Amino acid sequence: MQQRMTLVTLGVGDLDRAISFYSHLGWAPHETSVEGEVAFFDLGGMMLALWDRRKLADDSGVPDGGGWGGVTLAHNVRASEEVDAILGAAVAVGARLARAGAATPWGGYSGVFVDPDGHPWEVAVNPGWPLDEDGRPRL
Repeated sequence: MQQRMTLVTLGVGDLDRAISFYSHLGWAPHETSVEGEVAFFDLGGMMLALWDRRKLADDSGVPDGGGWGGVTLAHNVRASEEVDAILGAAVAVGARLARAGAATPWGGYSGVFVDPDGHPWEVAVNPGWPLDEDGRPRL
């Protein structure tokens, strides 16, 4: 197995609400999305899918306890002002602010919002992971 990931699927309770939330953050569903069934977002070398939470649990063969699944997603940016702006934009369209933007012990700046389906997103500036012109981190 090559060391890469191609798709992350988030289980959602209301597909239309989830699409609206991510669209309000500036994301556009990919043309291969199936209306009313699944939405795909091209993340530049990786895909994000939004799919019914019950169907995802059944398909994955795992029980759905309805809570946090032990995974946090992350979005790195270049400046602390971007962190605060994204956190504010997410909260304005229905996210819960879990942790306000603040300096970190590792020399960066980060905060966390939780989307309407309970998926936590860390938004961070990490000086050890400079972003290239496409926004991809370089270790």
